[in-house]
Amino acid sequence: MRTLCASTLIGEFFVIGFAGLVAMQLTDLSAATIWTVSGIAMLLSVLLCGMLNRPGGVQLGWALQIGLIASGLVIPTMYFLGGVFAALWWASVHFGRKIDEAKARFAAESSAAG
Repeated sequence: MRTLCASTLIGEFFVIGFAGLVAMQLTDLSAATIWTVSGIAMLLSVLLCGMLNRPGGVQLGWALQIGLIASGLVIPTMYFLGGVFAALWWASVHFGRKIDEAKARFAAESSAAG
C-alpha cells in the first residue's frame, strides 16, 4: 500500500505546485497567501509519504484529498483534478491493502512449505 499511496502523494505535490502558479495568475490573492497554503499542502504531501504506515496516516491523506478538492473554490479546474486524485487515493489504499494481504499470505505459505 505504501508504494501506491506514496506515488499518488508525490503526483499531488507537483499538481499543488502548478496550481499555485496558476492561482497567482488567475486570482487576486497575494503571492504570500498562495504560497503559504500551497507550501503547507506540498509539505504535507511529502511528509505523508513517510507516515503512511503509522496510525492516522491514511486519514491525513483523505484530509489532503478534501483540501485538494476544496481548492476548486480558487481554481475551478481543481474540482476535477482533486476528484481524480481522490479516486487515485482510494484505489491506492484499496488495492494496496489487497496487495499487502496477498504478500503476507504468500509469505505464510512459503514459510509453512519450507
